[in-house]
Amino acid sequence: MTITLITGADKGIGFETARELGQQGQHILVGARDRTRGQAAVDRLRADGCTADLVLLDVTKDDTITAAAEQISRDYGALTILINNAGVAFDRHQPASTMPVSTMRQDFDVNFFGLVAVTQAMIPLLKKGTPARIINVSSNMGSLTLASDPTSRYYGVSSLGYQASKAAANFATVCFSKELAAAGITVNAINPGYTDTEFGGSRGGEQTVAEGAAQIVKAATAANFGTGTFTETAGKLPW
Repeated sequence: MTITLITGADKGIGFETARELGQQGQHILVGARDRTRGQAAVDRLRADGCTADLVLLDVTKDDTITAAAEQISRDYGALTILINNAGVAFDRHQPASTMPVSTMRQDFDVNFFGLVAVTQAMIPLLKKGTPARIINVSSNMGSLTLASDPTSRYYGVSSLGYQASKAAANFATVCFSKELAAAGITVNAINPGYTDTEFGGSRGGEQTVAEGAAQIVKAATAANFGTGTFTETAGKLPW
């Protein structure tokens, strides 16, 4: 059985990813900070024909990460797929010269440090579930190449906390992919794109939640997806 943990799976792209993978036969572990919202997501998944359970998990709190790993070890013995989906964007496109460092720290706490902490805690379980996969939900806004290219749509974007934290998540992807290759664990970064979810804010998004989840689902199911890549539905992205 494929056991799949998805952080931030109680809403948005995380929930849609859980629903689609669950309907393909994977056993979904809904990682959620709030018990009520998380259980509601589990109930919805079960109503859609998925097998799912709740794992209380706040990626910024080490005790919940440890407890989650212990729960998975106790109940399932191993983990097959980790999808680091939880993400935030606390900055509001302020100029880099005036963006509060405290705001940037909030972005990094979830998008980078949280991702790394959860990954480190789950590696022993993933090694028991090999071949296994780690999928980091990143962003094209974390691409240094696109941000520095005057012809790119992202050249004029100023979102230092979010962009830098996603660039750091990409670097974590590279480091983990090299370290874990010999253990039979692939590690890839995915850009879901600007999606119509609560995360997208009042401006909505450019695509549906199913379109946003598509490349994540592919990375979790494709037979030969590879490792150490940064991709979106349209193909390869530059780091």
